[in-house]
Amino acid sequence: MDGAMTPIRHPYDTPPTEAQAIEVAEGILWMRLPLPMKLDHVNVYALREGDGWAVVDTGFASNRGREIWRAIMEGPLQGLPIVRVIVTHHHPDHIGLAGWMQTEFGAELWTTRTAWLMARMLTLDRHAVHANESLLHYRSGGMDAAIYDKRMSEKPFNFADVVAPLPLGFKRIQEGEVIELGGRTWDVRMGNGHAPEHATFWCREEPLLLAGDQILSSISPNIGVYATEPEADPLAEWLEACERLSAFAREDHLVLPGHKLPFTGLPVRMRALIENHHTALQRLTEYLKTPRTAAECFTILFKRPIGEAEYGLALVESMAHLNHLYHLGQVTRTRREDDAWIWQKA
Repeated sequence: MDGAMTPIRHPYDTPPTEAQAIEVAEGILWMRLPLPMKLDHVNVYALREGDGWAVVDTGFASNRGREIWRAIMEGPLQGLPIVRVIVTHHHPDHIGLAGWMQTEFGAELWTTRTAWLMARMLTLDRHAVHANESLLHYRSGGMDAAIYDKRMSEKPFNFADVVAPLPLGFKRIQEGEVIELGGRTWDVRMGNGHAPEHATFWCREEPLLLAGDQILSSISPNIGVYATEPEADPLAEWLEACERLSAFAREDHLVLPGHKLPFTGLPVRMRALIENHHTALQRLTEYLKTPRTAAECFTILFKRPIGEAEYGLALVESMAHLNHLYHLGQVTRTRREDDAWIWQKA
């Protein structure tokens, strides 16, 4: 790493408490909502717009989430209305309450076309039992038998469980667009890999970046392959996006991410994110001199124990790295009798 580059710094050591806010720039508030998982929070932001607020991302749809937002509106938002909801990407912790804000407060939804279509499709896709395609996907990854059996016995996760219905109508944002937000001018630049057509917003007047989950400070965004597109190569998309976005990174950018703490030192972080995945791919390729399933690659990829709470995310990320090597022609795969793909260095 180039020692002349500014290291990553966190201007705020402590995140805001529930229904409270920290002003990270004039008229820009940082709040947090809880998540019922190992990564136990999502960051959301509010930008003052005249007699109201624009909100960036929303948290899960739940009774508690709605109660926290009402407390935020009465407290940090000073009783002023939410007039616009900006959603960075379609994942439920970011779009979960967008539809509620549209119907409850008349807010206008701004997001990418892909995010809106994906979210609306997934909210309509309800399953009482696990879809056969999902179960095949788990088996393809070589999922641990005990975890597989437990999942079979449980109600499947439905997007609609934590995402409020999205009414018809949204304002599309797209690559290269320039938008006004919170009294500032922002360039829209698209990320990919963690989520398709993931919007990031780069302020022209000040070194501010609303990054969503495309760029995080202390963890790598999850990059996964799912049953919806089992042959996908999201890692290639993510690496391409990181290389492209790196050209705009400044050391003094205050990055406002979807999780963890805001930070500066963006060029160093971008380099580390890219290099970490290339290094992981090199380790994985050597590890596959012996044939293995995706689940058997956790140790070499993550270099730490993987518990049940993060098992699913680890499995889809392992599959993403293997798919990437497969598309590059660096590994081969064969189906085992139990449907697991067995991967081996070419």
